Amino acid sequence: MKLVLFDIDGTLLTDRGASREAFADALRNVFGYDGDLARYDFSGRTDPQIAHMVLRDDGVSRDAVEAQLPRLWERYLAGLARNATPERVRVMPGIRELVSKLHEHDDVALALLTGNIEPGARLKLGGANLNAYFAFGAFGSDSADRTELPPVAIERASHHLGIAFEGRDVVIIGDSIYDVRCGVPYDATTIAVASGKTNAELLRAENPRYFFDDVTDFDAVMAAILD
Repeated sequence: MKLVLFDIDGTLLTDRGASREAFADALRNVFGYDGDLARYDFSGRTDPQIAHMVLRDDGVSRDAVEAQLPRLWERYLAGLARNATPERVRVMPGIRELVSKLHEHDDVALALLTGNIEPGARLKLGGANLNAYFAFGAFGSDSADRTELPPVAIERASHHLGIAFEGRDVVIIGDSIYDVRCGVPYDATTIAVASGKTNAELLRAENPRYFFDDVTDFDAVMAAILD
């Protein structure tokens, strides 16, 4: 059986700036941050990592950030709930068909591997009507370090399904270099898709097991997942 772990932003969907706007509002409200978030690439980074990265550059200490993270997430989630509407969130080309087919496959278990904190992930997926496909996963709220997330997802899959997944039976699908890198220590099958903000050359340089421009070549993507 294959455990297929999907990234969210740039892979499953785009929220067209909804989360970045909510993040900017939360940073401004909680930390008084008035910088330009457009200069930061959030691709593949966890939400806690993004907060620390931005605020460190603004002179805020790590301890001060950690102390205020609960307030930051509260404000962020309130903004995201307003922003991540079905009118704004868009599913990436081919994704709905792919996820639906995988969901019906007897030898596939679907889950998430994302840098989003879980409530934020659920809000985004809700805007795209995709939550029903993903009962569990690993999130930025589990660890700020993305390389620590695959074992979390595998443990939860084992708990839900009673199956011990390991090695190439774990498939990680994402659009950033960090999606590829986090699978390497666990010998997971990595599938890079250039549907997000990271260009194809950078993704290919990470040597994923498979590379696609997007998932619209359905038969080829299915063959890669099922290996």
